[in-house]
Amino acid sequence: MSKVLVRTIAATLLAAVTALAAHAQEYPAKPVRVLVPWPPGGSNDIVARLVAQKLAENLKQQFVVDNRGGAAGTIGSEVFARTPSDGYTIMIHSATHVANPHLYKNLAYDTLNDFAAITTLARQVGMLVVHPALPVRSVKEFIALARARPNQIVYASSGNGSYVHLAMAQVATLAGVKMTHIPYKGGAPAVISVVSGETQAMLATIGTILTPLNAGKLRALGVTSDDRTRQFPNVPTLDEAGVRGYEFTAWIGAFAPAGTPVAIVNKLNAEIRKVLSDPAVADKLGAQTLDPLPMSPEQFSKRLKSDYDKYGRLIKAAGATID
Repeated sequence: MSKVLVRTIAATLLAAVTALAAHAQEYPAKPVRVLVPWPPGGSNDIVARLVAQKLAENLKQQFVVDNRGGAAGTIGSEVFARTPSDGYTIMIHSATHVANPHLYKNLAYDTLNDFAAITTLARQVGMLVVHPALPVRSVKEFIALARARPNQIVYASSGNGSYVHLAMAQVATLAGVKMTHIPYKGGAPAVISVVSGETQAMLATIGTILTPLNAGKLRALGVTSDDRTRQFPNVPTLDEAGVRGYEFTAWIGAFAPAGTPVAIVNKLNAEIRKVLSDPAVADKLGAQTLDPLPMSPEQFSKRLKSDYDKYGRLIKAAGATID
């Protein structure tokens, strides 16, 4: 290869790298769509709007939330997977994203390869709650009752294969008890079923049950994290309460389409980290019992792969199927 050709190739590569760097510095040069594959009002939507508002303030550009709910996030995820890889559409989705491929066998996208991890945004901690009429006031009493009455304790979930379903199924597995599962079409009707006494127990993300919990319509027994929550310091972890080895938290994260320039992914990661470190943002998330959870793109990518495998094992063990 001649020296002239080598210099030409080197100059071309340098120009390309310089152009990419300049593009990243200018980004965002126009409004960014924030696609949320869930309806308005839920945890994903709340986090997306809070982060989008702060990003818009910091970057002096619009970040517009677009809700595309349906089929546990798969409809919006399909739309997102087909968007250009230019950083002008990002997606806010929950850990349900890595559960879906184990439940829906013909997804129009590849869960691990069609999405670029930006960062996790918030940790979602689950809480085991019961109807106040159930004669238990601790996890140990709950497990003892379940052992004494196999399949007689009826628990609600937001759907087969959901975090709410799998979290309780894991309690049953580790504690060696049998309960009856009733899946509902979403978190709200599942919570209503426990509050009304139609079902007796539920293991839901805390934000989902916060209002009836604070009103005394549900009794808290334990949380799913490996440490007690700041918002409910008197509620023990399931591990310390007797379900040894239990830890199962969910997350809400930010994604870009696969192929998005690394410089843009890294800039989004850095800017979102700034947002999550803002005390006002942290307080607002905390009020929804959502703990800020920033990660590097590499850390989030690793978490996605490990959770993909974890959800696959849990769904198989629970025998979960889509209705």
